[in-house]
Amino acid sequence: MKTQRSTLVLVIGIVVASTVGAEPAFLRRCVTEVRPQAGDLSTATAHYRPIFGVGDPNMGDVKGLVCFGELTLDPGGSSKTVSHPDAEGVLFILAGCGLLHSGQEKMPVKPNDFVYLPVGVEHGVANPSQEPLRLLVMGFRVPQGPAAPETPKLLMASADEVQLQVLASHGPTTQFKLLLGTTKSTRDKLAAARQINSLFLMDFAPGGTNIPHRHNKEEEIYYVLRGRGDMVAGSDAAKKEVRYAAKEGEAYYFTRNTLIGFYSGSKEGEDHAQILAVRWPNPAVPQGASSGKAGQK
Repeated sequence: MKTQRSTLVLVIGIVVASTVGAEPAFLRRCVTEVRPQAGDLSTATAHYRPIFGVGDPNMGDVKGLVCFGELTLDPGGSSKTVSHPDAEGVLFILAGCGLLHSGQEKMPVKPNDFVYLPVGVEHGVANPSQEPLRLLVMGFRVPQGPAAPETPKLLMASADEVQLQVLASHGPTTQFKLLLGTTKSTRDKLAAARQINSLFLMDFAPGGTNIPHRHNKEEEIYYVLRGRGDMVAGSDAAKKEVRYAAKEGEAYYFTRNTLIGFYSGSKEGEDHAQILAVRWPNPAVPQGASSGKAGQK
């Protein structure tokens, strides 16, 4: 019953925000409270929790996203092998080790590895280890029409190999790892995507802040990998930011124009709070240079 009440509040919140037009809406999920459901990768040993997109009650409110969820493989387990003719994807390994299958290739994966999956590329995951394997699964619709150059095969890298850097527009207390961008990117570890504008990791110093900002053409998800703090998700009638206590294992989906930010609750001597974020264009909005008020990541 607790999960059902939480979902109802979220549904009402997004409808009211859209109706009054005062502030774009957001969705919030605690991953451990999301029940596993059958997904295209699911088997008896591979269990999928739909956080946003397909399988979630608010899937119709999320624009341009096919899926964002957590897949857990039992020791010795394996997923189905799938391909998607109209979507590109990302896998991000949260915990455990395993093997990524693509065609005849088998590639070992470990925590903090991330994989770009081009449109139509066959893929699946296996866990030959004695510990569970957990990963995030993301999919984004690729619209018909003139397309950016396609990446012909999947690409994989490790976030551990990407240097942290400060982006001036977001303050000195947050450092960024720029993991994945479009094929035009000159700064991301992998310049491969057609629709995914940015996949990045934020690392917060104790008491650090990601300065609240907006993106007027893009949707975004924040997934709290580690730590705790206050998530900024919208503003009130007086235009003041609204904060929500956030902790590890929670995910937030933000519609375009929503005020977004984070204030770390970690103290000196504690592990830094970390957030994995992904941003993509709202398919209903003509694309061009974004005017996020705090600049671009």
